Amino acid sequence: MRTIRDQFAISPVHRERLAHIGRLADRLAVHAQVADERNQLSLESIEALKAMRYPAYTVPREWGGLGIGLYELVLYQERLAQGDASIALGIGWHLGIIYDLKEKRSWRESVFRNLCKEIVEKGALVNRAATERATGSPSRGGKPQTIAIRKKGGFELRGRKTFTTLAPVLDYFIVTATIEGTDEHAEFLVPRETRGLRIDPTWNMVGMRGTASHDLVLDGVRLPEEALVCIKTDSHRRAASPYLLFIPACYLGIALAARREALKFAASYQPNTLDRPILYTSNVQQLLGQMDLELSAARHYLYAVAERWDERPDDPVLLEPDLGAVKTYAVQTALSVVDKAMRIVGAHGLALSHPLQRMYRDVRFGLHNPPMDDMVIHSLAQRAVKEAENGNQRDPMGI
Repeated sequence: MRTIRDQFAISPVHRERLAHIGRLADRLAVHAQVADERNQLSLESIEALKAMRYPAYTVPREWGGLGIGLYELVLYQERLAQGDASIALGIGWHLGIIYDLKEKRSWRESVFRNLCKEIVEKGALVNRAATERATGSPSRGGKPQTIAIRKKGGFELRGRKTFTTLAPVLDYFIVTATIEGTDEHAEFLVPRETRGLRIDPTWNMVGMRGTASHDLVLDGVRLPEEALVCIKTDSHRRAASPYLLFIPACYLGIALAARREALKFAASYQPNTLDRPILYTSNVQQLLGQMDLELSAARHYLYAVAERWDERPDDPVLLEPDLGAVKTYAVQTALSVVDKAMRIVGAHGLALSHPLQRMYRDVRFGLHNPPMDDMVIHSLAQRAVKEAENGNQRDPMGI
């Protein structure tokens, strides 16, 4: 029977892959609890994802991957997050970056092809190391303090990156740096075994503890010339990043998992003041109905935007504000749904042994993932302003 979990799987291929990922996600939930308690990345979960070749899902088909589009990416990420949100968010960065490089083709083809080959054959993992304490979120355009110094035959990198998700298991780091003596911002592909590179285990947060988003320290890292994979031009900075939809998918996955916990509790908990479980009380059903209303709206928005992007809109600029708006709306929804689930479960959900308290902490990290809410609202406002400037304000409904 179709359920809320698979209602957006619209083809037999979607349903088959989603079922496979769903079985894995349910197994990963056990590791998620342990990883949270120990503040460690679940190596078992990473190996399980590699065993099913999940890191290659967004690799182009011609190079051995599945080449999935944006719709499938959010579909699978949402389901994976229902088991382990930290692992889903972490692997989402890898999948999203490969999707983005595939779409934009901003690297030399030979470099990208070789990276994809390692992902397909060895399960190699990659993530960007872009955030720094002095610059804040990279989406705000701060100049990287990490410096790339030109040397004979290549570069030397010096700096420190924060929030490097999945740091203990990454095989490659895409490091942003300012080329010394210039205003150029560049990306360098840095292999893990490079001398002078080390991980400083700084991640000790209240939630998303299993992402192991430690600091990356670059202490005189020497790289060949070909390690420079991209100069970040203004056009690169302005280009849309649809792959970031994996982020709202993860947080809606947390909300769906919280809903499941609330349903399970409500169906089994019967205080001695009632003749049947609290599932049948009007106040609990009111909360459940509100949760499903909010989830339905947010999920339809998410999947509609992903589907429209896959269809290659004639004017993608018009759709770009929605890419950010989906994230803001989805996180607001996820926060609300998890809070309502906590109201249903009550103090039982605050026990450290209960998965709901972890979801309650994890979901709040959505507020601090890109794009940031104020930038999203500004983008939507600018779209409205342009509409007014073009004289469309007299007929906002297009009638």
